[in-house]
Amino acid sequence: MFFIFFLALNLFSQDKEKAMPFKKIITNIEQQHQVVFNYTEDNVTGLHLIPPGKSLSLDQKLQYLSRNTNLSFELIEGKFINIYKKESRPQIICGYVFSDIDKKPIENANVRLSSGTQITTDSEGYFEFEKGSKNIFSISHIGFVTKKIISENLDSKDCLKIVLESEITELEEIKTNAILASGISKNSDGSFEIKPKKFGILPGLIEPDALQTMQQIPGVNSIDESVSSINVRGGTHDQNLFLWNGIRIFQTGHFFGLISVFNPNLAHTISIYKNGSSAFYGESVSSVVAISSTPETAEKNSFSAGINMINADIYAKYNLSKKSYIEISARKSITDYLETPTYKEYFNKVFQNTTITDFSKNQNINYQSDKEFDFYDATFKYAQKIGHKDLMIVDLITIKDNLKVFQSASVNNTNKSETNILRQQNYGGNLSWKRNWNSFNTTKINIYNSAYELLGDQKTTNENQTVTQENTVGNNGINLENNHTLNSKLSINNGYQFNEIGITNLEQVNIPSFYRKIKDVLRTHTLILEGKYNDTLSRIILNAGVRLNYIDKFKKYIPEPRLRFNYGFSKNLNLELLAELKSQNSQQIIDLQKDYFGIEKRRWIVSNNTTVPIQRSRQLSLNLFYKKNDWLLDVENFYKKVIGITSSSQGFQNQLEFVRTTGDYEIVGTEILIQKKMNHFLTWLNYTYNNNNYNFADYEYPSFPNNFELTHTVSWAGIFEKNNFKIALGTKWSSGRPKTSPDFSRIDLSNPVLIYNKPNNTNLTIFSQVNFSTTYKWKTANGIQYKAGISILNILNRKNEISENYRISSLSNSIEEVETFSLQRTPNLSFRVSF
Repeated sequence: MFFIFFLALNLFSQDKEKAMPFKKIITNIEQQHQVVFNYTEDNVTGLHLIPPGKSLSLDQKLQYLSRNTNLSFELIEGKFINIYKKESRPQIICGYVFSDIDKKPIENANVRLSSGTQITTDSEGYFEFEKGSKNIFSISHIGFVTKKIISENLDSKDCLKIVLESEITELEEIKTNAILASGISKNSDGSFEIKPKKFGILPGLIEPDALQTMQQIPGVNSIDESVSSINVRGGTHDQNLFLWNGIRIFQTGHFFGLISVFNPNLAHTISIYKNGSSAFYGESVSSVVAISSTPETAEKNSFSAGINMINADIYAKYNLSKKSYIEISARKSITDYLETPTYKEYFNKVFQNTTITDFSKNQNINYQSDKEFDFYDATFKYAQKIGHKDLMIVDLITIKDNLKVFQSASVNNTNKSETNILRQQNYGGNLSWKRNWNSFNTTKINIYNSAYELLGDQKTTNENQTVTQENTVGNNGINLENNHTLNSKLSINNGYQFNEIGITNLEQVNIPSFYRKIKDVLRTHTLILEGKYNDTLSRIILNAGVRLNYIDKFKKYIPEPRLRFNYGFSKNLNLELLAELKSQNSQQIIDLQKDYFGIEKRRWIVSNNTTVPIQRSRQLSLNLFYKKNDWLLDVENFYKKVIGITSSSQGFQNQLEFVRTTGDYEIVGTEILIQKKMNHFLTWLNYTYNNNNYNFADYEYPSFPNNFELTHTVSWAGIFEKNNFKIALGTKWSSGRPKTSPDFSRIDLSNPVLIYNKPNNTNLTIFSQVNFSTTYKWKTANGIQYKAGISILNILNRKNEISENYRISSLSNSIEEVETFSLQRTPNLSFRVSF
């Protein structure tokens, strides 16, 4: 009996030693079978048990644990095991919450019940609560869209699998506010963005004229003060792409380039790319100027009207419903009713040294002149939301300039008269549709058309001669763009574009009889792929893309890779690398400097892939941007080369005027901007250095300076803005543009024939101008806002020479120097009312 008692005691002691905490047992089971137990601490605290054999299956182990405890075990989807007491298990609603992107559990998601109770998910995304008569709950977590669930008829035996949709918030481009002026910023992709409705003030500007404003940006100039001749990093005006709501605009200036055709009170966003433009932009070897009049957010009904010393305009927006609105704008010159001092200065500048002003030379007897000039532009927009996912927009634009000049004189009983008519117009339309398939995928489609015409008629009474010249452009196409957001850092865009451009040039003379009409058409198909990576934590932004163009007429493929890389060393210092390859199938040429009476001389033509090559460019720039304590320093070094240019597109007025050859230009430069803001005062200084040279391999002088080279350019401005009062004073200084001088050592002055030195062997004198502007606005008690402005260009009335060429005078049979000068002192006043 003693032996038996001792043996039983010993066995009991051994069993007691083998017992383990229950939590340790289920932890071992989790590791061995890759499962997860869900339980409450009250059910397992203090519980010890001899563990089941390791060789048993998972089901056998659960059965063993159930037999030897007062617990039940529920296996869900072969991985999750719920533990509850047999005698008191209530009916519960349970579930697992996962991310839609990586399918991983979401920990600490908030589960809010209709009663107001709130619980959170564990590390496995699990939650549970007692089932009630009406179970309505919502699940939320930072970075995910809140989900509402109604679970009245849910079976408590089955746990829910809930997937939360990521809330994709498109990260705003890193911008530097108030660069040059309020309403102008620089994005991380190297582009400048102008918000006209937030625009402050710049010297000489009282309205946010897009093309005048962009000339304040380092690297952007106009060699002759014209918005129809904007030179970006040494390029010609036609090498820039101008888009208005997706419509290509071929006429950019009113009054022959002194006023932009884009209504400054209409645009919402103007984006300007000097380099590194998106792969969705083509047909440009220089800059891109994209103007959008579509607001980013819904706006109230509004109306405004204004007038200055050149034109008057109106603007109106009316919401037809919560989902649709219309928007109209119209602007017209007042010069056909009133010749203001501003108009007179513009007219004198535009028509100097043309047939219009030369007509009266040495004709001081009975000379008469009658001029009719006017311009207008108008736009229309209709926007309609369709459901929650679709948006349709219709945009229309019309631009027109008309000039008619009749001149007559009587000399020695001989009557001489001449009638000049010039018409320039651009029409365009765009139908766009955008669909948000979900939070991650959108599609945009737009169909567009643009038509341009330049018509000139010149009639001389004494010779009964009529000369007609016409240049027309038809451009239409379709764009398809798909945007796919993969996660908060990465997105992929792809698309297809079809573009057709047809250009006609007509020349007709009645005496002697001559007629020529040429029409060319090019069609281009383009595939586009672009990726965007934006990691705000590591401060890395990378945009890379490529567009593959196929020109069916030439059976030619042209790839155009683009790259934009931005790295933030700190919150104050950024490094930016931009690179691109681009091509262009159309360009403007100048056959004769006297075409169209010397004012709009340029005609659009398309490439023939031989004598008129496809223009192609490559550009690389490295930018260092520093901003701290209201100081800003922006330094950018760049290299740019454009091949396939023609001599007839460069505006030569020397020995190359009638030479037809092809070549390239190459430019290296540096652009520096220093800016300081002090309370309400902003001042900046920018400097640009360019070394720009032509290369015409087949010409006797293969290399010489570019016509558009301004080696040194310096601009300064001081701007004060407080409340509703704004004032700006600034100056612009640049070294003179290149010119070609005659070689008088080889010219016989008794019977002169022009013989030139090497092209662009010298330079004009320094250009210097001081400009001023100020505005003030006030608001009445009934909500009507008024704004008045004054500007003065060239306050010091400096006579700046902007071009110089030579010709043989038919009157004196001598060489005469023809000089063209910039605007003299030019005032302007404006007044606007809005409500």
